[in-house]
Order: sequence, then C-alpha cells, then structure tokens
Amino acid sequence: RGPRKHMKRIAAPKHWMLDKLTGVFAPRPSPGPHKLRECVPLLLLIRNRLKYALNYKECKVICNSRSIKVDSKIRTDMTYPCGFQDVISIEKTEEHFRLLHDTKGRFLLNRITQQEAAYKLCRVKALGVGSGAVPHITTHDGRTIRYPDPLIKPNDTVKVNLATNKIEDFAKFEVGNICAITAGHNIGRIGTIQHTEKHPGGHNIVHVKDKTGATWATRQGNVFVLGTGNTAAISLPRNKGIKLSIVEEASRRAQKASKRD
Repeated sequence: RGPRKHMKRIAAPKHWMLDKLTGVFAPRPSPGPHKLRECVPLLLLIRNRLKYALNYKECKVICNSRSIKVDSKIRTDMTYPCGFQDVISIEKTEEHFRLLHDTKGRFLLNRITQQEAAYKLCRVKALGVGSGAVPHITTHDGRTIRYPDPLIKPNDTVKVNLATNKIEDFAKFEVGNICAITAGHNIGRIGTIQHTEKHPGGHNIVHVKDKTGATWATRQGNVFVLGTGNTAAISLPRNKGIKLSIVEEASRRAQKASKRD
C-alpha cells in the first residue's frame, strides 16, 4: 500500500487541540525523531500556539524563510515532528522555547533564555557497542552519541550541547532525583523518585512524590530524570508540574473571575 501521507483531523492526537469543523485534514508529521502520537508538527506551533501565521500558506512562507530552528538546526519542513525537550528558536524575534508537557498532557512552549537554549536533556534509551568496539548511547530523540561516560546507563538523562552534540553532564536514575512524567495518566507531573519496584519480565514500577506530598506510581519508561537532587537542569513551567484536582481548579478559576470583577 505504501506509506500513509495524509491524516484526517478526527484521527489527529487529542493534545494537538484541533477543532473538528475547520477542515477535513490535519498536518501529518514527517518521519523524524519523535513518534507520530508523541509529537506536534512545527506548523501547529507557529500557527495555532504562537499565532505567527494565520494559515497554512503563511506558515510555509515563514518556514521557507529559514528563520525557525529546532535544536539549533534550521528546519524548513513545516510538518517536522517536535517533541518533549526540543528547543525551538526564532532568531528574528530572539525567542527561544522548550517543549514540555502540562499536567493535562498537552505540549507547552516554555520560554527560555538564549543560554538555556544551547542545550537539551535527553533520556538514554540504550547502551551499545558499534563497529570498531566504539561504545555509544541512543537517546529518546534519535541521537547516537559515541564514547559516553562509562557511568551512564539506560534510563539516565544526559545534558547535550546542541552545537557540538557532546555530553556536558548527566543525571542518574536514582532515588531522590527530580523527574518529569512523559506519558500515561500522570503526564506532565514533576516530583522526586521514591523507589522502584522491579518486575523481571514485566514493567518496572516507579513511585514518585511531588512538592505537595501527593504520590503516584508509573512505569519506568514514562519517567524522565530532570536533574540531580531537587534541582532541575532546565527551567520548569509556571505550575512546576503540580496537578490540581477538579475542585482546586474550579476554586482558582473562581478567584480569577472575582479579581476581574
């Protein structure tokens, strides 16, 4: 049948927040470093989130003008898949954003400084030895980095310099370290690792606790270490990854409404 080249709007991931009635199709992400259901096309960030374009055609002009960088590389493909931890830079406006999740599972463009836009965090997926006995790691965003520190193991997080693709620092997957949840029911929550349940032949379960004292458990594959101890290596979103209950959200909204009145 060949590769699928289109995507109906109804079949698009919920977190893209596309309405049903604006068209029949949605921009299908190109093959790239992030999975189809775990990414957002560059087009939607420029048009729907940042509002720099009113329509598809204007977005195409912006991308073709070579003014959008993803992870310090110019990207002219407007369906390029952007995912968790990607750094989006717009040189003409001198803006830099890091893609993170909010506690509802939607992608969040977290504004960052130019200094912070020089690096990103990558989760180590596998450790291997290539031809010529060269050790390497593969990361969650499709990078292969040769000659890593021997202490780096799968599930750890490495801080990668985007200009050189070299590892500047790393954080171990250990109890007491700050982490973010990247999938599942608790997506977007940030807390510290409490302990790990080992399940040989199954999924290891990690127990996490946030600043408010709330605890939850999730699969090890959903946990992304953000730094050592309580200090994250990146700037966190405004809500600091704290998930509010429906009642707390309603009371916050009521407070805001009363202030406006």
